[in-house]
Amino acid sequence: MITPDLVDHARIATSIGTADCTVVIPTYNERENIVDLINRVLAWPRFRVLVVDDSSPDGTAAIVAAMVAGEPRVGLLQRPAKQGLGSAYVAGFRRALAEGAAYICEMDADFSHDPAYLPQLLAAAETRYDLVLGSRYVPGGGTTDWGALRQIISRGGNLYARAILQLPVMDATGGFRCYRRRVLETINLGDIQSNGYAFQIELVYRTLRAGFRIGELPIIFPDRRVGRSKMSRRIVLEALVNVWRLRFRRI
Repeated sequence: MITPDLVDHARIATSIGTADCTVVIPTYNERENIVDLINRVLAWPRFRVLVVDDSSPDGTAAIVAAMVAGEPRVGLLQRPAKQGLGSAYVAGFRRALAEGAAYICEMDADFSHDPAYLPQLLAAAETRYDLVLGSRYVPGGGTTDWGALRQIISRGGNLYARAILQLPVMDATGGFRCYRRRVLETINLGDIQSNGYAFQIELVYRTLRAGFRIGELPIIFPDRRVGRSKMSRRIVLEALVNVWRLRFRRI
């Protein structure tokens, strides 16, 4: 586990003049959050933002496109229809790699992931680990404003994945992370089959199987600030099934 005082994240976040860390943010109907979120990410010069929008009916892409016109550190990847979280991240990762990012973060657009943690994630990836997980379930981490059912699903899902796949991490399902580019270049992005929250488990599993180092940084994870959660029964079922698919593929 990483403790925030072990990394000089202020120094790391401003140590070079160009943005070498791309933050990939999938969106679907996030117009109420996206401008504020992007501006908070851009507060640190090491970061640029790539929004992957699945044709949000609320006009999220148009808002981001207006920002792209005036800010070189903002990018937009528009997709013709809603295709799922996992495929959005894969598309964003590929674009970030093609544009030369040395580090690639992923985060949600709803402020359940606080941008203030980004410099700490980047610093830990630059100095100690190949993949750094923003973790709710290590000492110092936690959740706020969650109901009992959501707590059970999240904690139970992590226990389930850790037991079946023998994962040595406490939070394999979270989507607030920072990768070194060599991780995403090494694992086969084209072979990833998970498309919901199981995508996060599969990326941890593939990273470990490829021999990379993973660390966990404690974060506080509140409920989303605006809008409704996109969690569904289908997404939960996919995660339950895909964990076993990964296990049997290894065998």
